[in-house]
Amino acid sequence: MWCKRRVRAAPNEPPRQFHATFCNPPQLVFTFHPLFLSFRSSHHLRPSVSSVLTACQRSVKESAQCPLETNKWHTARHTGTTPPAVALISVCRGCDVRGGGIARFGGIRCRSSGGSTPARRGAMLEQEVGAWDAVLLEPLGEDAFVANLQQRFKRDHIYTYIGNVLISVNPYKKLALYSADLAEAYIKKGPFQLPPHIYAVAASSYRWLNDRNEDQCIIVTGESGAGKTEAARVVLQFLVLVSSCSPEVKVLKDRLVQANTLLETFGNAKTKRNDNASRFGKFLDIEFDFKGDPIGGHLMHYLLDKTRITSLSCGDRNFHIFYQLLSGADIHLLKGLKLQRNVEHYRILYMSNRLPTQTEDEDKNLFVYTRSAFDALGFAVEEVVNIFRIIAVVLKLGNLEFVPCNNIDGTEGCSINNDYELYEICELLGAEHRWLQRALTSRHVEDGILAELNACEATKIRDTLCKMLYSRLFTWLIGKINEIIKPRHLGKRKMLGVLDLYGFECFDKNGFEQLMINYCNEKLHQVITAIALKEEQEELAREGLEWTKIEYFNNIGICQLLEHEKHGVLTLLDELHVHCDQTYLTRVEQCCAGHSHCLAADPSLPSFHFQIRHFAGPVTYDVRGFVEKNHESLPKELSRAMYRCDHPLMHALFPEGNPKRCTVKKPASVATQLQVSLNALLKSLATRQPHYIRCLKPNELKQPRIFEMALVQHQVRYLCLLPTVQIWRSGYCYRLPYPQFLCRYKMLCASTWPRWRGSPIEGVSMALRSIPIPSAEFTFGRTKIFVRSPRTVFELEDFRRARLHDLALLIQKSWRGFTARNRYKKMRHSQMIIASAWRSWRAREEFRILKHRKQTEWAAKIIQRRYIQWKRRQFLQTLIVLLPHDVESPMCREWPSCHPKLSEANALLRKIHHKWRCHKYRLKFDQTARNRMREKVTASFIFKDRKSSYARSVSHPFLGDYVRLRQNVQWKKICIETSDQYVVFADIVNKIARSSGKFVPVLLVISTRSMLILDQRTLQIKYRVPATEIYRMSLSPFLDDVAVVHVRASAIANSDSGSAASDATGCLFQSDLSKKKGDFVFQTGHVIEIVTKLFLVVQNAVTKAPEVNITTEFEANFGSQIVTFIFKCMGLPEVQPGQIRVLRKGNKMEVLV
Repeated sequence: MWCKRRVRAAPNEPPRQFHATFCNPPQLVFTFHPLFLSFRSSHHLRPSVSSVLTACQRSVKESAQCPLETNKWHTARHTGTTPPAVALISVCRGCDVRGGGIARFGGIRCRSSGGSTPARRGAMLEQEVGAWDAVLLEPLGEDAFVANLQQRFKRDHIYTYIGNVLISVNPYKKLALYSADLAEAYIKKGPFQLPPHIYAVAASSYRWLNDRNEDQCIIVTGESGAGKTEAARVVLQFLVLVSSCSPEVKVLKDRLVQANTLLETFGNAKTKRNDNASRFGKFLDIEFDFKGDPIGGHLMHYLLDKTRITSLSCGDRNFHIFYQLLSGADIHLLKGLKLQRNVEHYRILYMSNRLPTQTEDEDKNLFVYTRSAFDALGFAVEEVVNIFRIIAVVLKLGNLEFVPCNNIDGTEGCSINNDYELYEICELLGAEHRWLQRALTSRHVEDGILAELNACEATKIRDTLCKMLYSRLFTWLIGKINEIIKPRHLGKRKMLGVLDLYGFECFDKNGFEQLMINYCNEKLHQVITAIALKEEQEELAREGLEWTKIEYFNNIGICQLLEHEKHGVLTLLDELHVHCDQTYLTRVEQCCAGHSHCLAADPSLPSFHFQIRHFAGPVTYDVRGFVEKNHESLPKELSRAMYRCDHPLMHALFPEGNPKRCTVKKPASVATQLQVSLNALLKSLATRQPHYIRCLKPNELKQPRIFEMALVQHQVRYLCLLPTVQIWRSGYCYRLPYPQFLCRYKMLCASTWPRWRGSPIEGVSMALRSIPIPSAEFTFGRTKIFVRSPRTVFELEDFRRARLHDLALLIQKSWRGFTARNRYKKMRHSQMIIASAWRSWRAREEFRILKHRKQTEWAAKIIQRRYIQWKRRQFLQTLIVLLPHDVESPMCREWPSCHPKLSEANALLRKIHHKWRCHKYRLKFDQTARNRMREKVTASFIFKDRKSSYARSVSHPFLGDYVRLRQNVQWKKICIETSDQYVVFADIVNKIARSSGKFVPVLLVISTRSMLILDQRTLQIKYRVPATEIYRMSLSPFLDDVAVVHVRASAIANSDSGSAASDATGCLFQSDLSKKKGDFVFQTGHVIEIVTKLFLVVQNAVTKAPEVNITTEFEANFGSQIVTFIFKCMGLPEVQPGQIRVLRKGNKMEVLV
């Protein structure tokens, strides 16, 4: 069954918590908590507590679907600590309700409306160790809170939530927690849908910026070494990764990242507690356009720690840039800067114990990144070299040694021991040696009188110049970066700031700088506690909500102690009569000795010391140097000497040295400047939506996997993290006045959209009833509505975003329809006008075209007729001229071309002309030539495209009598006997033996009446075949020159039936005439001529053409048997080209060609 009942909180119902527990393991625990919405039905409704408990009891007893088994049910117990909001269900095994989707508890199915819950997100949440949100801790206590942090820290889970506040524990090692894909996942998911991460805080601020168009700020707090600088860098990295990648935005993002690199190089240093400690406060304000892309930025810095330039504590290093320049610069750059690579050559890089600090292997590589950062920000090469020249000047100024000497008048003076260093400084600055030497070793008294400085005073002036030169260079560098990254376009923008102030510091020796740093921490802590704890509780009381006050430490007394207008610790520094540290300490003892957070004039304190009990613990300050550092300034002579330098940056760094500038106003003290700038910062933060990252330091050794419980517990206490957890467990994460809430979410309800005419509170109630979120998530105050869970806020924004998308589609649809209709009407009206004009024009044009066409056709016909006639005449006149020279030759195929229209007449003339020249050619023939032509034509009809050897015979004339038989006397006698006087063909041929296939030369004679075979020597007739008895001739299609003459069987007669003068049917044989001979097989090179002439002779004799069979296989009659001739084109090596080989194989005779 589906859970359909709601949990409704009564208006004044006290907070409650329910626990339902099974006795036997596995254990099922229900904890109702405002941060999770685990029970949501398909109708987005939450079941009541009683229905859940009853259903679970019934399902455990009756259903076998859940592995939970129990026979005993514990009654629910009620405690008054947590409101009855949402059920967080934690099951040891067998049940799953993570995020969203459907979970089954026995017979109950509960649906969560957490949106999409991919398996990957569930797996990530399953991997979390301990409570990933401290609000879930049960029981809640300081020990449990710290133990949970330790448990997660040991498994490299360095992030933990307190509602939407992120706790970050410094792991002191690199972790694979940051990537572009992970940033994309956090920007797409809402709070608490993924494990705690700094990306989630940055994503919430970025989403809030875009969705609500409100300025945001991310405040990173913690003591020195807690990882604030790294956290601020990760936030900047996230903002760079999630914005678009258009060319302009990409350039700006690169500049923002590189600007942070430069600031760390020039403003960070290694200390005993932090390898990359920020020695200045930083507030990076990034401006975004309406698309959420960064379009510019602005940097503000607060109180650079200048003291470390000339005085380093034990275990500290100076600013990174000194070591990077000495380690990473090439030899040519160092030579141009008059520097040596060894750190031991420079006094300002020595610690207080007179031991030099050391460069690290990383410094050389980091210098490459520093140079690339300058290039990315658009610094010219000359500007970068000028900056390095000032760094070199600071290094070399620290090396100046002042030696005391006695003047003539008995006063004490000083001189520079290493004057060569001063010469190199003057060369780097482009200054005159005498001017700078005089400014460092003397001072002006009244009326232009010079007074010599002793060695101690000159050393102080030198150190002051070093600190001023570096700090002003740092300020100039930030101003230059601001010019580069400032937005180029005016207009309304959205701001997202990242604040990284100093961490709380407490050393063995604490001076003026530690007091300034801790003052900043006190002010920031006051603002955070006022927003997160004090104002939160006061607002709940004002709104009439029942609330149990949560106690916390309020440091407003400490802030008043420090900044009181008349008797503050910082204010006393600016009193007119305070000229030395002893006077200042006396004033502190007089004004602050009775304060509960100040300890002065106490015997337990060393001399020149006083103690302030800060929110993070007591700190004892040494007042020596306070007054001097607070009013630190350069003598006029030194400022003018620096202004006179030819170095391009000196005019910008020392404007007070300009002789034309007359200012008698005393500059504000360091404490006053810090108070003004800090108050302006906090005033700006008050107008923004804050997001907090609270950084914790796990140990003092800067080592990974070491978790000092006492140290972390101390930080948890002074950061008020436990009261923050209590506020989140019992309070509300979000509130908004009714009119604003209604204005923002009225589109979610059809009754309130687009305009609600009733009171705002009624409209809010109406809108909430239509939203599928349990009403227990909302509480109504007098003027505001309160939301318990951040997830509920995220779901509201999801619903609003989806509704805005629908409304945008509706507006687009309506606008497109409106514009389409207007466009259609205009187009329709225009179309009608155009169509009317076009139809009129078309009618006129058609008439004009028709008239012109008729005239054109009439003219064209006349011209065409005349032109054709002229072409005909021209063709006939030029035809005789263009005929070829051998025009009378029938073989000539050339003919003049003509116009296509005359092609028919041209073809007819060509045919007539060809017939005419053929007729003329034939008139030249005699009877013999006519006969030969007749034979050639007959051969063409018979053999063309059928016999391969025909092509060779075309060019050879048919001579007929190749052996001159007609002139032979003996033949003349024989032919009279056989009536074969007219010889058509006579030549020696090879008769193929029928048994062996061998060649036998014989004389073949063809007359007009018969075919005769004679002996080639004696001319004796072997046999004679009348032409009438030959009915077929067979040949192969190859080049074999073999032919078979087929003779009818009736042609074989006895000897008594033949006579010399008789043409009776039969063959005449010289001997054994009664023996059957059959068909005649021969081979000769004149086979085409023989077959052709024999064809004509037989045709004349019988008036019917004999059959000429051309094939590769045919039969022949050899008298007593029928033999099959098979012709094969084998290409055998023993058969030469053009020759043949005849083989007799039984009834087959193979002819191999």
